[in-house]
Amino acid sequence: MTEPDIDSVLDIEKEAYDRPWTRVHFEKELDNPIAFMYSLTGEHKGRHVFAGYVVFWVVYGEAHILNLTIAETFRRQGLGLYVMRLVLDMMKASRVDDVFLEVRKSNVAAKELYRQLNFKESYERKKYYGDEDAIVMRLVFNEYI
Repeated sequence: MTEPDIDSVLDIEKEAYDRPWTRVHFEKELDNPIAFMYSLTGEHKGRHVFAGYVVFWVVYGEAHILNLTIAETFRRQGLGLYVMRLVLDMMKASRVDDVFLEVRKSNVAAKELYRQLNFKESYERKKYYGDEDAIVMRLVFNEYI
């Protein structure tokens, strides 16, 4: 992801969330030396458009997925699973041992996606999203399928 991508990424972010990340969030991560950011493109109605993005940190053998969002048009087509497998393979190659993420307690589809990759629910963060608790999920790489 680059700075010119942020406008398109923000469109997807606003479509997906009641409390979306702001431009400043994305700009700070672009300047963060431990952050990795990738935008995804796809074909829709004959046009090349942004399909989603992923933001994660890698530091000292540990990774944290901050944001994985697929545009509504591209959901339920396996893109989230595809992106997660690519990201996890990159992390494994970088010698990451553990991967963490937070997911809304009510987000059944996301939790199922992460379970397919062998993430396990670890604990809850109360009111993490302001209006809702988060489930912290963890993947230990020797359990990754």
